[in-house]
Amino acid sequence: MKIQRTGVSGINPYQKQLNKQEENKKLSGMQADKLEISSAAKEMQEASKVLEARKEKISSLKQQVATGEYQPNPEHIAKGLINFFRKP
Repeated sequence: MKIQRTGVSGINPYQKQLNKQEENKKLSGMQADKLEISSAAKEMQEASKVLEARKEKISSLKQQVATGEYQPNPEHIAKGLINFFRKP
């Protein structure tokens, strides 16, 4: 009985896959990564700055209330409420 070899002898069957990976590495080396920040992300960054200012204002008001120095201005509060509810 004679047994013949099947397949390709002397060649790595995974060589084609390895060649593709090497080509991809070469191509990806040529392309540089890019980062683009969307307008929504920029707005979120601005909002975080506003949050910091609010935190400082709140801590200041808490301190004034605790020491009894806080004197609310009713006219200013009324104007703020009117402006808030008149917004479309």
